[in-house]
Amino acid sequence: MSITVQASSASGLTAEQVEQRRADGRTNDVPDRASRSVRDIVRANVFTRINAILGVLFVLVLATGSIIDGMFGLLIVANSAVGIIQEIRAKRTLDRLAIVGQAKPTVRRDGASAQIAPREVVLDDLIELGPGDQIVVDGVVEESALLEVDESLLTGEADPVDKPIGAQVMSGSYVVSGSGAYRATKVGKDAYAARLADEASKFTLVKSELRSGIDTILKVITYLLIPAGALSIYNQLVSSGESWRPAVTGMVAALVPMVPEGLVLMTSVAFAVGVVRLGQRKCLVQELPAIEGLARVDVVCADKTGTLTENGMRLSEIRALGEFDETEVRTAAAALAADDPRPNASVQAIGEGLGAGPGWASTAVAPFSSAKKWSGISYGEHGDWLLGAPDVLLDPDSTDARLAEELGSSGLRILLLARGDRPVDAADAPGVVRPAALVVLEQKIRPDAGQTLDYFAEQNVSIKVISGDNAVSVGAVASSLRLPGGEHAVDARELPSDQAELADVLERETTFGRVRPDQKRAMVAALQSRGHTVAMTGDGVNDVLALKDSDIGVAMGSGSPATRAVAQIVLLDNKFATLPYVVGEGRRVIGNIERVSNLFLTKTVYSVLLAFLIGVAGVGSQIFDYEPIGYPFLPRHVTIAAWFTIGIPAFILSLAPNNERARTGFVGRVMRLAIPSGVVIGVATFVAYLIAYQGPDATEEQKVQAGTTALITLIMIAVWVLAIVARPYVWWKVVLVGASVAAYILLFTVPFTREFFKLDPSNAGYTTAAFICGGVGIVLVEIAWWVSAYLRGDKRGLVPASPGGSA
Repeated sequence: MSITVQASSASGLTAEQVEQRRADGRTNDVPDRASRSVRDIVRANVFTRINAILGVLFVLVLATGSIIDGMFGLLIVANSAVGIIQEIRAKRTLDRLAIVGQAKPTVRRDGASAQIAPREVVLDDLIELGPGDQIVVDGVVEESALLEVDESLLTGEADPVDKPIGAQVMSGSYVVSGSGAYRATKVGKDAYAARLADEASKFTLVKSELRSGIDTILKVITYLLIPAGALSIYNQLVSSGESWRPAVTGMVAALVPMVPEGLVLMTSVAFAVGVVRLGQRKCLVQELPAIEGLARVDVVCADKTGTLTENGMRLSEIRALGEFDETEVRTAAAALAADDPRPNASVQAIGEGLGAGPGWASTAVAPFSSAKKWSGISYGEHGDWLLGAPDVLLDPDSTDARLAEELGSSGLRILLLARGDRPVDAADAPGVVRPAALVVLEQKIRPDAGQTLDYFAEQNVSIKVISGDNAVSVGAVASSLRLPGGEHAVDARELPSDQAELADVLERETTFGRVRPDQKRAMVAALQSRGHTVAMTGDGVNDVLALKDSDIGVAMGSGSPATRAVAQIVLLDNKFATLPYVVGEGRRVIGNIERVSNLFLTKTVYSVLLAFLIGVAGVGSQIFDYEPIGYPFLPRHVTIAAWFTIGIPAFILSLAPNNERARTGFVGRVMRLAIPSGVVIGVATFVAYLIAYQGPDATEEQKVQAGTTALITLIMIAVWVLAIVARPYVWWKVVLVGASVAAYILLFTVPFTREFFKLDPSNAGYTTAAFICGGVGIVLVEIAWWVSAYLRGDKRGLVPASPGGSA
């Protein structure tokens, strides 16, 4: 079957026709990347629920005339500014990388072919297609050479669809085999995939276990805020017996720390900084939750070609077989390489090694596909020539097959050049195969592949090498990289079809050859059925289905447009060695968000509990006729309490290194520390306050001393919670905790700050009581931390267990 070309469409549109369509607006005017505008980012970070709550409380404090107590209003500015700056940085990084990594269709205009950006396609453009190419707009096939298209991303059906001349093709599908060209009939927002792409590529934080966990926590906090807030308002304005100004400032002081104002901000900042860091390493994160997903990965399925080995290959030798002489086989191989319209890396290496072809006229073409493992061209009187896998085309017991296996065992890539006895497009092709030559190609192992595999081994991440190449050749590469199990690679043709049995094999073995695309997909599903979080790397069209089904799909930037389209992460520099940095960044983001969540939620728990205790005591004073109790703190007190126990340390911890693999159960782990710690702080602070409290008729000095006593107790235990969250210790964490302690010592001892923040620790008895309450609280918090670890079987220590541990 010869390549069929419709004569009227051979040259495509002229330059004048293209300009006319642009003038008429008939262009593919879909944005390069559907990301939030700067205006949307500003609006989303300024008009938040937390900012609204803090804003109302800020106005109430200003109404009392105490501007100093309104310092917490700076949180509104800080939250908004930091969120806006980081997200705009991340947006610019993503947009820039998306343009670099986007699929560029080959368009034929004025008889010449050129790659252009998708948005430059106009109506009626003639777009050329080859294996792995993604169809960017809807159209009608005008040229077809055994063109087969996979529409599974649109229809869910994995079987390739034959596309003869006149067939419809839809954007979002991709070419499996063959070649051809189609005319664009629907562009821009009219195209099928345009409606899907707008949501698929947005800068978003949705569908994340971490985000959903934080949302759950915030919902619970909201339910707690309502009764605690109502009780505080009633106590301060009705029960306390204070005038309206101190009553309002006390009410605001009770409500402000209940709001976990920095939790959502720190989460957004951590993700955004992660995107920017990865962008600096030429890594495009197409979906932000992929950062979180990679942190949970415990199995990486890596393709051999393009991942462990470099894409480029070199022709080493052509070894003639049987009755064929070297001149004949070299001529035939040169013809196959020269006449392949879309040569893969192997065919390109043959073409570069042999030069121009003999110019034979082809009568039939059979493009390569991953399913059959061979391609071929019929040349009439010159014969029907095949190029493919020796272990597929040869009798495994033949001398030639054993020779091919022997050559492949050293890591060389071996192809068989053969002649068939019928046209290559016949239904029963290739028929009887006569081996003509073994084509030996050298493939270079990536110099950083070994270090990358060693990193994953240290991090307890399993590697499964899954390749369509000969199992012996794959095993040789894996063995050279010291991958456990590489010396006995499994031929995928012998794998069981049952998922449970397949999962058993995958648990035992690490290296697999001759894997079909549908088997790659089945292997991912089998691993997932055993509870594994699977990352799949790939660059070829045969990897698309597995990439799509894996938890995290990682595509090489030089890979086919289809693989880049379905992957969540694209390594634009084509370096497998970038993946450890991606995994490490994910672990840093997730682990550190969990750390800072402990701090923010501990504050919320003790604030709500303290408000309840003060409120209940206030209500009780009216029922049982004892002196009413007002809130112990001014807004400025809760502000400085958060500065060095939460705010600054949380920001530093959220950006620090962290190599601990993410685990499920985020909400439970956070609350197991936050609840007992918050309860201890709330109760201890209340007790310290009761010891120093002199009633509503106390002098201003006595009120300040009572508040200072409670504040010392609160800060002591809160700093200890920070010390627990910072574990295991390295030098900079010790400095961080020490700096927090030093900062509070200065605040309580320097005359100016004592006057400015209304602190008075001069009463030795009250201050001693505060230290005793704080010391008891520290012991209780420490005991709770160790008991929690013992009950869950966690191994905890004060220092990292190993150099690869969490830092």
